[in-house]
Amino acid sequence: MAADHLNKTEAKPKAVNPRSLANLTGKGRPKGVPNKITSDLKAMILGALSNAHPKGGEAYLIQQANANPVAFLSLVGKVLPLTVSAAPETGFVVRWQSE
Repeated sequence: MAADHLNKTEAKPKAVNPRSLANLTGKGRPKGVPNKITSDLKAMILGALSNAHPKGGEAYLIQQANANPVAFLSLVGKVLPLTVSAAPETGFVVRWQSE
């Protein structure tokens, strides 16, 4: 009798009727409206950055570039454009100057 629960099969989940999904249209955030949580979080991060150093966010980023260059360059890689177009005949020069 103790093994009776092992012989029972679990009930299969019911399939969702596509017609019942039609009632859900228009219930979410309208297209094109930015996510409020994302914009609020971005504002908090930028506020924390500007207050992270007495001279402001740019001074803090310079300090981090010198103290943690690997992490800083990872951040730089995320904010740079994905493609850089330059004519091979004119060249493309990147200068990195550290104090």
